[in-house]
Amino acid sequence: MIPRACVWPLGIALLLAALGALAQTESATRLDANGQLEDPTLQVRFERITKELRCLVCQNESIADSNVELASDLRRQVREMLVAGKSDDAIFKFMTDRYGEFVRFGPPLSAKTLLIWGAPFIALLLGVVIIYRVARNRSRMPLDE
Repeated sequence: MIPRACVWPLGIALLLAALGALAQTESATRLDANGQLEDPTLQVRFERITKELRCLVCQNESIADSNVELASDLRRQVREMLVAGKSDDAIFKFMTDRYGEFVRFGPPLSAKTLLIWGAPFIALLLGVVIIYRVARNRSRMPLDE
């Protein structure tokens, strides 16, 4: 059993902790009258990030432009992560880990994406080399009479 002398300080400490948690969650969801974050720098980051994330339902729209419920949930999640102090890279990594590289309109450069973007140029170069060699071999052939 807790001694009576400790009940008041313990109760006050619990009350302060609860008020602190409430104030923190209230400030985390502070939006102005237009539904934007009160901090303008966070709002700019929010808009940029949501423009770069693809709606998984619509697939041709960003989550900023989509009205689907999933896009709304993703916007809320991005907003909460920004308020929590996460970096843009951490947010993109979280979304990519959870939904795959398809969620990003511009996936980061990696061996797989380099191959995807480089394959047309490699095919074009290979075609030019083949045409050059065929033309060179035909020019060496004697003319028919």
